[in-house]
Amino acid sequence: MRPISQFMLAVACCVASAQPYAAEAPAPPMYRVTVLSDPNTSTTANAVGNSIDDLGIVAGSYTLTNTAIHASLWVYGQLVDLKTLGAGPALSSRVQWPVKNVLGLVSGISLTDALDPNKEGWSCGAFLPNPSFNVCLGFVWDPAAKKMRPLPTLGGTNGFATGTNNLAETVGWAENTVHDSTCILPQVLQFKPVVWGPRRDEIRELPLLGTDGSGAATALNDRGQIVGISGDCEYAVGFNTAKHAVLWDDGVVLEMVNPYGTAAPWWNTPMMINEHGDVVGFAGVPNDPNGNLTPPFRWSQKGGWHWIPLLQGDIAGAATSINNLGVIVGYSNDANGNLHPWVWANGVTRNLNALIEPGSGLTGPIALAFDINDRGEITGTTTTGQAIIASLVPSR
Repeated sequence: MRPISQFMLAVACCVASAQPYAAEAPAPPMYRVTVLSDPNTSTTANAVGNSIDDLGIVAGSYTLTNTAIHASLWVYGQLVDLKTLGAGPALSSRVQWPVKNVLGLVSGISLTDALDPNKEGWSCGAFLPNPSFNVCLGFVWDPAAKKMRPLPTLGGTNGFATGTNNLAETVGWAENTVHDSTCILPQVLQFKPVVWGPRRDEIRELPLLGTDGSGAATALNDRGQIVGISGDCEYAVGFNTAKHAVLWDDGVVLEMVNPYGTAAPWWNTPMMINEHGDVVGFAGVPNDPNGNLTPPFRWSQKGGWHWIPLLQGDIAGAATSINNLGVIVGYSNDANGNLHPWVWANGVTRNLNALIEPGSGLTGPIALAFDINDRGEITGTTTTGQAIIASLVPSR
């Protein structure tokens, strides 16, 4: 759940020399870029592609002229504004996590017209401007209804939705009414990992590890497997809420154990799980509670935990998605906070910017690779605010 901006706070003095670097390999794949947004046009400025399904439909967000952010789709190149859960013109919404279904269902977060009596800021504050402390809720956008519907909480104020599968199940986290002593102001209420659906307004809570009081579900597949985090309430944005990376398999919780064990009880965050049960994300390392040096990882029940090699010169990163062929995408940063998108396949991590065909129309380098579908199409954003699709060039 760590905000992207925190990658830019990495400190030069703490380069993790123990991190393995990617080796060179022959015949890397090449990608052709489709630009979805023009940063010089006010209607598509500062666009971000965070999700791409197997139909090639991209979801993410763009920034309006009044600086509000709206969740959006690009359906075969055409922008669809998903709007928000309220009427206020300054409210924001976003599709922040990859959404893996081909039903057209889109999930994300949106501010509402209601005001949060606790003024928490909530998890949404890491991704949406919210100066008035509006309530934030998870949403599902249905193409048939062509509008968002809010997802219920566990009786508390706020909620956060990540992915939706082909069974119309959505995962995320939601507040209950418990005032937890592990919460750190402005956070007040405890929150739990939840599954919404498949029936409308249906919500069920997932179990946590041991004595943990709060947690979040971040991704799911169609096989009854869900990944997320388990830990303390704290600030509701990671840190010690992500003491443990966990997998729920048909509702039974299992810890994905960071090899550093109790020396790194923070930021252990799965981001995506594919249909084979392969998981990717980012994790904590010792002496790094602020999450400035997190390395990306992949995990499976059969193969266990593996660190993904960083690009040479980078000190931290996150694996954000994996497709069913096992290809992983993510991003990393150097000590100056410069972001680099990468693709991992066959044991090698490569900078996506080095694999782009000339004449792509990009106004700046790609900063984030955030999702990949089974056709090998990658979505992300550039340093100049262009949402993009990078498609594999056919072999010649």
